[in-house]
Amino acid sequence: MSNFWRNWMTVWCIGIGLFGVTLAAGALEATSEPTRIVFQLLNGPGELNLDSHMRFSLAVLGAVSIGWSITLFAAIQAVNQLDKAASKPIWILVIVSVLTWAAIDTALSIATGFWRNAIPNLAYVLTFLLPVLQSGVLKD
Repeated sequence: MSNFWRNWMTVWCIGIGLFGVTLAAGALEATSEPTRIVFQLLNGPGELNLDSHMRFSLAVLGAVSIGWSITLFAAIQAVNQLDKAASKPIWILVIVSVLTWAAIDTALSIATGFWRNAIPNLAYVLTFLLPVLQSGVLKD
């Protein structure tokens, strides 16, 4: 993978981490405004109620997103150190992980009335697949 695509993937991972920070910020009233803005943009059904259960869920989801961004960054850095034959199955696993998340997240977003979340999910998947496909890491 070229430096351009490696840098792209680094920025992509940072974006996931920043989204996680935004979600985690909703755990506390003093820092919850960015989270409120995200939910306003998603325009789901009903009013946003940041009760203790929702704040706990946001804290966990934010932490998981931050951790996932670091894990994906580490996996991408590691797979780029391998030769092509060894890296291809690892890239496929990373792709499967991203697509699995996207399918479940999007389906449940739509089912719960937050269909607008499908739009950033699609952008997230496309901005991941673009460097993977353009870099040639899956070619034999």
